[in-house]
Amino acid sequence: MKSGQGISFGQTVAGNTCLELLNHYRQFSAFTYAGPYHRLIQYELPDDVREVGRLLRRQIVHRVTLANGNTGSNSDLRYGDMTKVPWWRQPEDDNFPTAAAMLAELFRRDEQGFSLERKVENKLIVTCRFVAILMASVLKCKGIPARVRSGFDPYTSPRPGKSCDHWITQYWHGEQRRWLTIDVDNCLEELDFDPFDVPPEVFDWSAEVWLAAREGKVDSTRFWNAGGFEGLMPIAWALFDDFHCLMNNEIIYNHIPKQVAIGEFDRITLANLEKMDDLARLMLQPDENFNALCQIWQAQADMRLLSGSLLN
Repeated sequence: MKSGQGISFGQTVAGNTCLELLNHYRQFSAFTYAGPYHRLIQYELPDDVREVGRLLRRQIVHRVTLANGNTGSNSDLRYGDMTKVPWWRQPEDDNFPTAAAMLAELFRRDEQGFSLERKVENKLIVTCRFVAILMASVLKCKGIPARVRSGFDPYTSPRPGKSCDHWITQYWHGEQRRWLTIDVDNCLEELDFDPFDVPPEVFDWSAEVWLAAREGKVDSTRFWNAGGFEGLMPIAWALFDDFHCLMNNEIIYNHIPKQVAIGEFDRITLANLEKMDDLARLMLQPDENFNALCQIWQAQADMRLLSGSLLN
């Protein structure tokens, strides 16, 4: 899927007008719902996407940054002085899985909420999924269609030549009539491209990666996730994450369909692999194939129901 290939208002896409499609992405999910902070975001945060994205990013410390301290991209302390973070502070992904939870905790730690002056010890310690969800929530609060996407990032991966799992955000630009891909998690990094208009060929889209790996066009071990897994299994996780995101269900990392879970994926059937191939082909053009994706969502339990944590 090439995010730069947008669709125009009034154009019919698989039985949906563009307006109907965009209304879907204006809707909040359980994860992007801002709760009582909706009006504050709508009226008090900047309307400029770049400005609000950079502001949002300064409320967060990535767990890798905390682990690495004041080295690498944080040698100039752009993310704050990690020595001031309490020694007992651990990654908080499990604590704040929703935008509403993150917003509440940001205000609990500092009543100013979104502030460029937020002390580093009052920032949230979360990863890219959470940044992408929070940014999508802000955009939706302002009435802008937005969706979270899951794939792989080759441009900041610490492993040369490899691509790490990564979550980003897309929003519909009304004037340009296209989806703009933004990487708020990396918007303070020194990149070779604009993080607020990521070129589609720069990001490794999960559907493209899955099909290329299945067809032997790429080495699947080039793709890995932060849990240390590489190969077709974490690619499958990213594919399902992305599918659920397209359906406005930005699932947490350890919730995945049973057939691709650790201990199950080695026994996955050819029929299931081919079913995932078909899903990936539809996801190459998610707007054009939106109706077909929705039909899968509504009817196929093995694509929608998840396992992990306290789920059955």
